[in-house]
Amino acid sequence: MDDAFTLLRRAVGLLPEDAVADNGRTVGGIRQAIELQQWEKALDRLIEIADVRPVPVAYWEMLAEAARQMMLDRSRRWCEWRGWEAEHGTVRATLTLLGTDEGGRRSALAGDGRLRPLWDTGNRTADGRRDLDIALLWVEFAPQLGPGETADVRLAPLRPERWRHLQPGDVITMHEARPVTGTATVIEVLPPRA
Repeated sequence: MDDAFTLLRRAVGLLPEDAVADNGRTVGGIRQAIELQQWEKALDRLIEIADVRPVPVAYWEMLAEAARQMMLDRSRRWCEWRGWEAEHGTVRATLTLLGTDEGGRRSALAGDGRLRPLWDTGNRTADGRRDLDIALLWVEFAPQLGPGETADVRLAPLRPERWRHLQPGDVITMHEARPVTGTATVIEVLPPRA
């Protein structure tokens, strides 16, 4: 296995020279960070560019391994998440958790892709009963989401084919037990890019 620094250099090589992140970061800027041995900055910039430009699963695997070697656990999990998205697709939604006074959770949920709640996406069993599905949850731009709060989230369904019917504007509900603990409005359904 290559070391983290070699992996970052190899990942840069997978990007076209004209690739630019939303914030204006360029491939040239990443190469400069690598030259200056600013490894964490280089990793962050590689992630930023790949957030707006489709990249292969192998790219995310290289970044995840580099982040693991640099002991950047959240970055590692994010790169693994994005690799999964590239291979399987994802659902983005705006999630509002019920407040504690409404029967929702009593504490904030971790937003780093480890929570696996059940979701009612409208699927039904053969006899017409509600058929819930599991999806991992990642809160965008925040480490957690508390009771009564709203944030954009990414969902990684364990059975993506059961989510393909969703369209922007559809409302789905989150369940951690029997009662509903949150309501989400679908923003977009992204197909696999691999």
